[in-house]
Amino acid sequence: MRSEDYGKLVEEKTPNSPIVKDCFIAFVVGGAICCLGQGIKDIITMLFDLDKESAGTWTTIILVFLSALFTGIGWYDKLAKHAGAGTLVPVTGFANAMASPAIEFKKEGLVLGIGPKLFAVAGSVIVYGTVASFFYGIIYYVVTTFFL
Repeated sequence: MRSEDYGKLVEEKTPNSPIVKDCFIAFVVGGAICCLGQGIKDIITMLFDLDKESAGTWTTIILVFLSALFTGIGWYDKLAKHAGAGTLVPVTGFANAMASPAIEFKKEGLVLGIGPKLFAVAGSVIVYGTVASFFYGIIYYVVTTFFL
């Protein structure tokens, strides 16, 4: 089969994606997750009289916990099936990306299953984040020491 024929076959068999509808749903769901986070932060701030930074930290912890919990009981995947990219809001999407492989490979045990699979997605983020932080720290040091 020639490359052109294969391309035509793929176009014929691939259903059209409603891009505008998908983007709208992703926007609404992502916005709803962010609004949930803001609501949690506001409630925490009022109930426990915390400063913004502490309330933000607790909000992040709660959102990560809820995301991992909902991933574990299968709700997050059902939401992601309909919402698409809207569930990739950074904190909740990252927690889901960490929890999903661990749940999937738990039958292989702690050492060969859960442990390595936790870092299948997160490992690169952690490594590159650490390396980037190191270089940003050097740049910050040089700029503040020699230019300010």
